Amino acid sequence: MALPPGFLEELRARTPMAGLVGRRVRLSRSGRDWVGCCPFHTEKTPSFYVYADHFHCFGCGVHGDAVSFVMQSQGAGFMEAVEQLAAEAGLELPKLSPQAAEAERKRFDLYAVLEAAAASYQRRLFLPEGNPALGYLRKRGLTEDTIREFGLGWSGPGRGALAAELSGQGITAERLIEAGLMRQGEERPYDLFFNRIMFPIRDARGRIISFGGRTLEDAQPKYLNGPETPLFSKRRSLYGLDRARTARADIVVVEGYMDVLALHQAGFGGAVAPLGTALTEGQLEVLWRLSPIPVLCFDGDAAGSRAAARAALAALPLLRPERTLQLASLPAGEDPDTLIQRRGSDSFRQIISGARPLCAALFGLLQEGMPQDTPEQRAAFRAKLIQAAQSIPDRALAWEYQKELLDSFKAQRRNAALSERRPASQRVSYGFDQAAAERLRILTAIILGHPCLLRHVDHVFETIELPPKLSAIRQAILEWATTAEILESRDLLAHLSSAGLAAEVAEVLSAEPMRLPAYTQSGALPAEAEEGWRDICGHLQKDRLRQELDAIRAAYEAEPSVENLRRLEALSRELSGEGEDLEPAA
Repeated sequence: MALPPGFLEELRARTPMAGLVGRRVRLSRSGRDWVGCCPFHTEKTPSFYVYADHFHCFGCGVHGDAVSFVMQSQGAGFMEAVEQLAAEAGLELPKLSPQAAEAERKRFDLYAVLEAAAASYQRRLFLPEGNPALGYLRKRGLTEDTIREFGLGWSGPGRGALAAELSGQGITAERLIEAGLMRQGEERPYDLFFNRIMFPIRDARGRIISFGGRTLEDAQPKYLNGPETPLFSKRRSLYGLDRARTARADIVVVEGYMDVLALHQAGFGGAVAPLGTALTEGQLEVLWRLSPIPVLCFDGDAAGSRAAARAALAALPLLRPERTLQLASLPAGEDPDTLIQRRGSDSFRQIISGARPLCAALFGLLQEGMPQDTPEQRAAFRAKLIQAAQSIPDRALAWEYQKELLDSFKAQRRNAALSERRPASQRVSYGFDQAAAERLRILTAIILGHPCLLRHVDHVFETIELPPKLSAIRQAILEWATTAEILESRDLLAHLSSAGLAAEVAEVLSAEPMRLPAYTQSGALPAEAEEGWRDICGHLQKDRLRQELDAIRAAYEAEPSVENLRRLEALSRELSGEGEDLEPAA
């Protein structure tokens, strides 16, 4: 509804920002303002500032006024936030026109119709007729508490049964049609749901807005959602939203009703699911109100991979520096429901903690179904990477994505070339002359100061051949990283010390034979450390190529064959940087 000019200004003036934010964030004075740890991303050093009329986080960039804070912290819609703040401020909402008031009355009537239907479905589930459905839910591992808590039910076998039962409450078939529970047939209305387990779908405030139904038979579709109504839009709704909104937990997007139920039962209160469709723009906007970095965790099969790819591409045009996605990979053939039942909740927690940033996962998603055997195929894939990056509206962010994707593309090409020249199991050897040894020491120091980089560079760190002392440190680091919940330098150094490697670590971090670069220090920005890692790897790669070039040149002089000449020319081009990618467009 349209609000008259001046109402929002009065509402903001009557809402003390520090008092509003202080309900969720522990604040302390900073001059005339307040500061605390940001509720929208994880941080240990406070960077979330609250001013007289707005808030701003210098860590993740989130900002806004009182209405924005309620929307983003509670997952509320605009009018929901306004209504809440107006009630607290003692302001009456402007009166609606007669036509708008009638439309609002009808909408609230539909809530009552849906609540009555939910009560009917729940009652039927625990009658003898609901035994097959109840048995199925228990077989899937749901407890009776979970079944009742989420209001699961059974629609019953007969068409018209719901209307017959609710008619005693004065609910007509016409109202059931408006609520999306019946359809008008050629002769008379009939139930949309029959012989189905019923899942109430709720809005952010916990009100039932529609239902989903699962058949126990071979009928198609297996899952059926209610139609669009004045209350329900499938493209803007998420199953489990009301509970995720109030949960103090990571927001995790899974594929279906049963996944959400299993995760909530296992303690993952931030689980939500789209309603049988790929994630839409409207659903992504809802997710970002709950968290600046929700985690997508789809099934570990081909369909799950396709769903992740569609979600990633849908998100790119909506990305901003302060909001993005993470993607978690499930084992092949598993979904969250089966994984928790077979391996327990800790296994799922590890998968979520290992979620990759969108940019890191995007390369693999875009690569699905894209052969790269010929120059034409590789050029097509490269163009696809650039197109994906350039769909991001923020030009600085688009440039960063393009650079990351093309770096991955070049690294893949280099690895492919290397695999043609050596067995896949062989470690990458750079030799241990003084220059190479120093560079390998710097790489190890980067990991010691920034172990979080292991999520991106573990494959490189594992395959580089290291001198014995560095190799022992690496082995201990990799073992620690498999069980550590948080990859922090302080914890890693303590682990290495307890493992008897304190002297070796001190040698790596010493100023001899020369002082380490600043980006190896734990106080440096992770982006600086990652850039330093790439720079050192580039130097090592060139050193190795020069060694190979010398060896092949000697082989060619000894045996001037066509094969040796081809290898010599290929290495020479690679070392000279022929074909290097241009700077991405601004």
